[in-house]
Amino acid sequence: MSDSRNWFAPVAASRHRKFAASVRHGILIEYDHRQLVNFASNDYLGLSHHPTVMQAAIGCIQERGFGSGASRLVSGDDPSLHALENRLAEWKGYQGCLIVGSGMLANMGLLQALADRHCHIFSDKLNHASLIDGARLSGARHHRFAHRDYGQLEELLARHKAEQRIIASDGVFSMDGDCADVDHLMQLAEAHDTLLLIDDAHGIGTAGPQGRGLVAAAQLHGQPMAGHERLIEVGTLGKAFGSYGAFILGSHELIEGLRQRQRSMIYSTALPPAVIAAADAALTLIQAGDFVARLQQHIKSFRQQVEALPLLESETAIQPLLIGSDEAALDAATSLRDAGFFVPAIRPPTVPEGTARLRITLSAAHSSAQIRQLCAALAGLV
Repeated sequence: MSDSRNWFAPVAASRHRKFAASVRHGILIEYDHRQLVNFASNDYLGLSHHPTVMQAAIGCIQERGFGSGASRLVSGDDPSLHALENRLAEWKGYQGCLIVGSGMLANMGLLQALADRHCHIFSDKLNHASLIDGARLSGARHHRFAHRDYGQLEELLARHKAEQRIIASDGVFSMDGDCADVDHLMQLAEAHDTLLLIDDAHGIGTAGPQGRGLVAAAQLHGQPMAGHERLIEVGTLGKAFGSYGAFILGSHELIEGLRQRQRSMIYSTALPPAVIAAADAALTLIQAGDFVARLQQHIKSFRQQVEALPLLESETAIQPLLIGSDEAALDAATSLRDAGFFVPAIRPPTVPEGTARLRITLSAAHSSAQIRQLCAALAGLV
């Protein structure tokens, strides 16, 4: 039998990654025996530690236990799943919604269910791994266009004709913090008769009117009466909602088809009811608007305080500070930890060579003082 150690090439010391074993206490994180202010979480509204969200989960556990016990198509299809799906569909303006175990499972299973070797998928080169892997697993012809280069996308669409075609893009790009031009993508989808898939995991709950994300900001939704029935949207419950899981939004026909064909949902244990109860409580808080407004104010304030620094252009909660080399990014992350802030370095292969960075994420749970202190620490790095 071959030695398992021979299966993997050695990893350079500057590229070696390890799990960041940590314990979170609201906006603080316990890391390497120190308590730091966490500027690395996707808990954009701080709802994972909100008393209402936690109590919803606790109450559900006390009443119904924790695990769901089976897949949705066996006996794990708790009525709360359908209730939240209906709320999400109504809030976002779609006919239907399907909740699945995670964003990775959502996109991989969705593209496998929609596409086959006769289909062509056109995707942004900076799309999340779940969209890339889903396209590969589907067996479709996969065409990648340069990041937000919609001229190149249009050329590819004109060149590769097929009965089944899908344009796939992140909404907010997770490592750069910039946004897709959703309206432009919809225009191309309509002109070339393709489906349009937008994964707005980092936008829903943080951007757009009432936190409904980039698609809502573009005044698009999935209702056939609006002429956007070709639109499919994916969101997550694990970021702004402070819970876990993901959801797919689309037409009645699409959602029913996924219930029958999406393997990543059919063959997975259903989410625990307590997780759904927490997400449902979070949705109510998001709809109230206060947390979204506070996050938006933090983003504006942060950008004003660091305008002299080499941050990438971003109006989202993701604020990357471009460093360059792996070693310099690691040194910067260490300096910030010494100053009391948790901001890990992001290095290749997660980002392109020579673009190692600090990925700063802002939350409504941060105080204005914490943001000011971080800005001062960042200024000392450059």
